[in-house]
Amino acid sequence: MSNKQVLTYRKTNAEFYLGDSEEILKEILSNSVDLIITSPPYSDQRKGSYGGIHPDKYVEWFLSKSQELLRVLKPTGTFILNIKEKVVNGERHTYVLDLIKEMKKQGWLWTEEFIWHKRNCHPGKWPNRFRDAWERLLQFNKQRKFNMYQEAVMIPIGDWAKTRLKNLSETDKKRDNSRVGSGFGKNISNWVGKEVVYPSNVLHLATESSNKSHSATFPLSLPSWFIKLFTKEGDLILDPFLGSGTSSISASFLNRNSVGIEILSEYYNIAIERFKNETGKKNLNVSKKLIKVEENFSENQLPFTYV
Repeated sequence: MSNKQVLTYRKTNAEFYLGDSEEILKEILSNSVDLIITSPPYSDQRKGSYGGIHPDKYVEWFLSKSQELLRVLKPTGTFILNIKEKVVNGERHTYVLDLIKEMKKQGWLWTEEFIWHKRNCHPGKWPNRFRDAWERLLQFNKQRKFNMYQEAVMIPIGDWAKTRLKNLSETDKKRDNSRVGSGFGKNISNWVGKEVVYPSNVLHLATESSNKSHSATFPLSLPSWFIKLFTKEGDLILDPFLGSGTSSISASFLNRNSVGIEILSEYYNIAIERFKNETGKKNLNVSKKLIKVEENFSENQLPFTYV
C-alpha cells in the first residue's frame, strides 16, 4: 500500500506517491499520461540511498518499469529519459545502448536524442578522459505521430541574421538540397524578417545549485522545456523517479497536472515541502483516486528563467 498526497496550485493537481514505481504504476490508468520525464538512478550510483544497480543488471532492472510506462502513456504521448553511461574498468559500459535496443523490442520507438550540456559542471582532472559536461535525454514514443508543439520553444534567431540575410545569393533564394542525399534542404531567404527560429537538440543549461537536498537534481528549466514542447495546459505529466520534485514543480508552473513517484520517504517529504515552498501554496489535500483535470487555463507564466 502506498502513501499518496495531492497538492493543488492554481487549478492543477500535483500527486505525490511514496512507494516502488513499478507497483504504483499499476494503479494508473492505461493510455492516460501525456508526457513521462524522469531521471532514474544511474548504474552503481546513489548506492547510499537507492542501493545502486550494477551495469550488467541495469537493463533487466529497468525493463519491467518501462513496460508499465509503455502501458500508461497515451499513443500520442512522449517519454523523455535522462540517462548516461558509466565508466567501468576504464571504458564506457554499453548498458544505455543495450537498454535502447531492448526497449525497441518492447514496442518503443527511439525517436530522438537530446543533449543536455551542463554549462557549470565541476572542473576536474582524470588520467585518460575529460570531465563529463553533458548527459543524454532519450526520446521514446509509441507511434510515429505524437503531440509536439515546436512553436512553444522557439528561440531568438541570433545576431548572425543581421549580416547573413542582408546579402543573399541566387542560391540562397531557392531550395538547396543536401549533398548527401538525406532529402533535407534549405532556403536561406525563408528566414528574412523572422525573429525566432526552432532550437537545436542541444540544451545549454546550468545544473541546479540552489537545491542541496538531492544528489541528482536537474534544473527547473530542463523538464519545463520538454513539458512545453510535448504537452498543452491541462495535460498530465509523470515522473516515476521523482527525487526532490523538480518535474512536479515545473508542471504546475506551466498549468499541467502531474504524478510523481518516489521510493524513499526522505525525498518524498522533501519533494512535497519543496513544492509547497516554491509554489507558495500550503493547502494540502489527500485523495485516494487518480485525479485528471482536462481544463484550459490562460496563465502561462514561469517564475524562473528557462532556455
